[in-house]
Amino acid sequence: MVPVSVFDLFSIGIGPSSSHTVGPMRAGSAFAQRIAGAPVAAVSVHLYGSLASTGQGHGTLGAVVAGLTGSDPETVDPDAMAAALAELEETGELTLSGGATVPFRLADIVLHPLTMLPRHPNAMRLRASDADGATIAEETYYSIGGGFITSDADAVDTHDAVDTAAAAAIPVDDAVPYPFSSGAELLAACTASGLPVSGVALANEAATRSVDDVHAGLLRIHGVMESCVDRSVRRTGTLPGGLAVRRRAADWYEQLGRDDPRHDPLFAMEWVNLVAMAVNEENATGGRVVTAPTNGAAGIIPAVLFYALTYVPTITPEQRDDAVVRFLLTAGAIGSIYKERASISGAEVGCQGEVGSAASMAAAGLAEVLGGTPEQVENAAEIAMEHNLGLTCDPIGGLVQIPCIERNAIAANKAVNAARMALRGDGVHHVSLDQVVETMRQTGADMSTKYKETAMGGLAVNVPLC
Repeated sequence: MVPVSVFDLFSIGIGPSSSHTVGPMRAGSAFAQRIAGAPVAAVSVHLYGSLASTGQGHGTLGAVVAGLTGSDPETVDPDAMAAALAELEETGELTLSGGATVPFRLADIVLHPLTMLPRHPNAMRLRASDADGATIAEETYYSIGGGFITSDADAVDTHDAVDTAAAAAIPVDDAVPYPFSSGAELLAACTASGLPVSGVALANEAATRSVDDVHAGLLRIHGVMESCVDRSVRRTGTLPGGLAVRRRAADWYEQLGRDDPRHDPLFAMEWVNLVAMAVNEENATGGRVVTAPTNGAAGIIPAVLFYALTYVPTITPEQRDDAVVRFLLTAGAIGSIYKERASISGAEVGCQGEVGSAASMAAAGLAEVLGGTPEQVENAAEIAMEHNLGLTCDPIGGLVQIPCIERNAIAANKAVNAARMALRGDGVHHVSLDQVVETMRQTGADMSTKYKETAMGGLAVNVPLC
């Protein structure tokens, strides 16, 4: 099977959620393109399951509308988007990207929090009609995590739907030299080629773009990660959404700049905490982040990569760019396995699929740049996920703030530790990556719906909102 491209797993978008913000925006845009030029007089939007139950706090309603106007997650200006939504509420008129203007307000979006459509709990149904009320077009989209979407129109038979974002990355098996969809197949490719995990991933990416383009693209992605941190450590006050969660990144950044690292053997981990929390505070604000592999887990990989570039003495300034590329390629290879064999959607398998997958990817990337063998890299990925199994998604108030922000910091530290543990061994271990991925999938299937991004269980109901 063809692995998902690293550029699909690490896509640039806005917060607070890849599945609830980025995916719905892409769905709205796709629907608007479909009806462009038609005599559209009205549009209706219905949200189901997790999109309905936590859509208010996750920015889903505004994201769908922004998509209908033609906004793209990678290029949309969050401030301009907020202004446009405010204007919509005043005028009650929505101009679609195809040019038609229809009556619409956010309150017109119909929410069905207790209705789960069969293919995925993150579902939305969009309908366009003419002046007589006749249906021009209707489509059901599913936001399946990490900003990926599918739709009923993508169905290849009566049971399956194509993941359009992933399918577009590398269309056929013959297009890549080392197709894999499991840890065992990835290790076999490394053994057969003599390449490290990052080398196998690079060879596959180079089937559709030049090596220089791969390097440039990944360095750009890393630049967005760094810019995200830079913006966040300059913001003060509280996060939006009603919980009045205090921003901590700016204060921590100032404190760490004053502290003497010689008196604290765990000083490096303080910075790992800071970077992870800074990214997720920016995500909670609706700022620009990199899905890694989701927005809810966006702080883990930047934090562990920061650790590698700052505290690993063997990575010299001259080797910095190469280390970034190898780290992200390795992380992407591991992420593609989770995407293909389980899920990276909190609404489908709980937070183990988001934070757990990100920790696993980050641990693998760190093990790679620390000189680990493919077997040690696979071991690092396995350790990190094994100790995130069963992690629930229970955001208070449906906001990506508590426990999400701190959870990213804790998971980043787990990823660092998993990589270091793996490198102390020889790569031989009892539990394989494939076994832990399958365990995660089964655990997610067994997990109660109230613990899967619905704000109906766990901290979401046991912590008062005031």
